[in-house]
Amino acid sequence: MTLSQKKMYSLLLLLPAGIIYFTFYLLPTVMSLFFSMTRWTLTKWTYIGFENYKMFFDETSLRIGFKNTLIFAVVTCGLKVILALLLATLLTSRIWFKDYFRSMVFFPTLLSTIAVGIAFSTMMHPTQGVINTGLAMLGIEGPDWLGNTKLALFSVAFIDVWKGVGIATVIYIAGIMSIPQQYYEALKIDGGNAFRSFWHITLPLSRPAMNSIIILAFIGGLRTFDLIWATTRGGPGFSTDLIASIIYKQYQAGFYGLATAGNVILFIGISVIAFPLYMFLNRREVEL
Repeated sequence: MTLSQKKMYSLLLLLPAGIIYFTFYLLPTVMSLFFSMTRWTLTKWTYIGFENYKMFFDETSLRIGFKNTLIFAVVTCGLKVILALLLATLLTSRIWFKDYFRSMVFFPTLLSTIAVGIAFSTMMHPTQGVINTGLAMLGIEGPDWLGNTKLALFSVAFIDVWKGVGIATVIYIAGIMSIPQQYYEALKIDGGNAFRSFWHITLPLSRPAMNSIIILAFIGGLRTFDLIWATTRGGPGFSTDLIASIIYKQYQAGFYGLATAGNVILFIGISVIAFPLYMFLNRREVEL
């Protein structure tokens, strides 16, 4: 087989993936950029330039949505990183129930987000929910978890952490199990205890796994929609409205061009935040 034939053969193998990428990723991206500058329906469109972007930034709820989105992403990402690390450390130790506990920790990841949202909405009901009923049995008056404007966003963040900490734990477990056991044995010979083993070996050497979790959890938090919609629909008021839920409400109202512009802004915003974060974490990993 000649060199040109080998190149042609390689291109033919790449062709199916290229067609799928163009059809489902590149083409929709280009079309979104175009239709974000139009006022469109399913049958016609009118080019209006950057008017949709101006209207989107004039939305009264947008400032609240940006703040809520950042708070939600930081809280959920931070809790997943910390809790998953603690769980992974426990589940890679020599405890007899770790195989069963691993499955229990990962189980919420397999559940539908909508189903989880509906279930927790029932459990967090202020008068009939199982959480407040249990607190009442202890003599504690439970709050309105999803109806209190100051508490609702953090309640939804807790649900998101409960559902997503399992996959973060699995990533940590893979990272911790790849650490050579000789390091732990050497520290044990030097008289090191469990805390020093965690602090000086497990924590620094699981940094690549931690970086992956930070990126995935933070991006996931920035683009969250389904859990918010299943629990609060952005309420009460705008207290749990995220950028994604604001965009969806615009689609519901029939402002398709405006909502498409919002999607483009969300995509650019996530890229502007996530790419520098990725570079920063990778640079620190190389320095270590």
